[in-house]
Amino acid sequence: MEVMRAKQIAETGEIIPVMYEGKQVFIQHVDEERKMARIYLKERSEEEMEVPVRLLQERN
Repeated sequence: MEVMRAKQIAETGEIIPVMYEGKQVFIQHVDEERKMARIYLKERSEEEMEVPVRLLQERN
């Protein structure tokens, strides 16, 4: 995924399906300079992690 798209998804109030390693996640924040996203798994909202934006995939 591109950084700008990840940022759009994070800033929208809508739920947009995004996958990381085969699991649905929510994007909380995108660091444009570092190209990293703070995410959490749909089923484990208490477990946040930071991952490279390029590893995120938007589901259509």
